[in-house]
Amino acid sequence: MRIGSHVAVAGGLVKVGLAEAAAVGAEIIQLFAGNPRSWIPAAIDPSVDEAFRAACAERDLPVVVHAPHLINLCSPSDLVLSRSTAALEFTMQRAASLGASAVVVHAGSLVTKGRRAEVLRGLRDLVVPIAHRWHDVLLLIEPTAGAGEAAASTIDSSMEYLDALADPEIGLCLDTCHLHAAGEELTAIKQVADRVGLIHVNDSRDPAGSRRDRHESLGCGTIGLAALATVLSAVQDVPLLVETPTHGRDVAVLKDMRAAAQLSVVP
Repeated sequence: MRIGSHVAVAGGLVKVGLAEAAAVGAEIIQLFAGNPRSWIPAAIDPSVDEAFRAACAERDLPVVVHAPHLINLCSPSDLVLSRSTAALEFTMQRAASLGASAVVVHAGSLVTKGRRAEVLRGLRDLVVPIAHRWHDVLLLIEPTAGAGEAAASTIDSSMEYLDALADPEIGLCLDTCHLHAAGEELTAIKQVADRVGLIHVNDSRDPAGSRRDRHESLGCGTIGLAALATVLSAVQDVPLLVETPTHGRDVAVLKDMRAAAQLSVVP
């Protein structure tokens, strides 16, 4: 169970990103491969990607790439769908160039009511060909907090989304803040543990069921350390990443939880 954090890379993948990874004690990192709030793909320098890939291999540091926030694979707009699939394709390609093991993309929003069945029917043809073209990179769907006609937020709706994709190689990236905001108990992660490839461990600034996605430092929000600790017992060998205001502190908190969990199973 590797523990790490999202890292900033503006200013240099190696110079900035890997320096932050070392500073917070990350055993795995997540990054954006461009501006997460822009449709314009980042310029690529293959020599920079090669240097980053080599540096991560030397450090035994796995990498996950988070796709842009603008992507909505469930949009009613043909323009947004076209831009979304192009952005996901670029992200998968860039992840392969960086030597990343996985790409995380938000499940998306239906935008308006009454479209769920139609969207789920078309999801496989939209997403699976992209995942297959970059088969060395695992595609992970991240359920959201439940606002805005979310396509996947609860455990049930997330599994319905995966069932529509009908591809066992596509998994889930669960976020504890999102699940809490959607009204789920974190113990529910056990129900889908075999489909989970990554967990974002974040506390929440808002109460359960709020449908608000506002992350807080571990133990400083409405989820609390006791509930967050149940995540470690719900999954085995699944990487944990923090996306909080205090990465270094929270990586250390998770490492303490991991040590305690390991001690608790010693006969």
